[in-house]
Amino acid sequence: MKNLFHYSSLLLVTVIFLMTLSNCEKDGDPIAPAGNTPILTTIEATEVTATTAKAGGNITDDGGSPVTQRGVCWGTTQPPTLDEYKTQDGIGAGSYTSSLTNLAPNTTYYFRSYATNIVGTSYGSTLSFTTPEESSTGSFTDPRDGHVYPTVTIGDQVWMAENLAYLPMVNRAADGSEDEEGPYYYVYGYNGTNVNEAKATPNYTSYGVLYNWTAAMDGAISSSMNPSEVQGACPTGWHLPSDEEWTELVDYLGGYAVAGGKLKEMGNAHWIGDNSTATNETGFTARPGGYRSIGGEFRNVGEIGWWWSATEKYSYSAYRIDIQYGNAAHQGDHLKTLGNSVRCVRD
Repeated sequence: MKNLFHYSSLLLVTVIFLMTLSNCEKDGDPIAPAGNTPILTTIEATEVTATTAKAGGNITDDGGSPVTQRGVCWGTTQPPTLDEYKTQDGIGAGSYTSSLTNLAPNTTYYFRSYATNIVGTSYGSTLSFTTPEESSTGSFTDPRDGHVYPTVTIGDQVWMAENLAYLPMVNRAADGSEDEEGPYYYVYGYNGTNVNEAKATPNYTSYGVLYNWTAAMDGAISSSMNPSEVQGACPTGWHLPSDEEWTELVDYLGGYAVAGGKLKEMGNAHWIGDNSTATNETGFTARPGGYRSIGGEFRNVGEIGWWWSATEKYSYSAYRIDIQYGNAAHQGDHLKTLGNSVRCVRD
């Protein structure tokens, strides 16, 4: 009987000990935080250059706990993680902008937004962008008049990043409307014959000179070669691009459907209307200098830019490129008597 009581007491003590131990272990377990991870979206990349870009995110729900870290992570494989490259852009819900730096030229990057609260980290959708080739800029001084032109390397070509402004004489808009043989030089909106007065106008400063094809070619014959080997109105060491050279530029930028936006100056300092899709990522800085029409009028400044090539299409017309609204560039031909802008390419 005593043994039975002894065993019963021992069993009771053991049970109580195990229950106590179990309760102690439960008290020591970590308590999972209440709530969820944040909900957010990724904002498309903008202002993409060869080495930098802007992106961001928008946190629409913090999951019930304060957001303690947010930003964008990126890399060259997808999905990108926080173990690669990331920004840290403050705390809290709402939208934010991230600056991505130290990128490599001509590289595709994948990126997504992230946000962290006490529960954990969540991500927006993965998006991508491709950095352009790094542009090499410089300058050139025309010895004929001392005009300084910015220059830019795009692919294998070096372009003036400004319309040609060489003006040995100036004509009124009404002059030369029926004359294909003589060289004619125009400054948009100026209807006098004084070179110094024409050069003092804002349109000369912004858009340079409009040339009929004879003036642009400076007496040379048509060329479809690449390079054209036609110096034309350009200074020594530079030449008027052939239609093939314009095509090389456009193809390098992805074709006519998208090249215009990559060549156009950004903003509305010179472009009228919506110019939001222009990136000027090439540094070409195309401006809409308008043209001198067959009727002896100036038209379309602020709306369209036309640039001559050294390539004749018919006996009365030559190829040109134009850039208008949107992202496209267009190839076509103009009557040789019209006045268009000129861009020069280095030999």
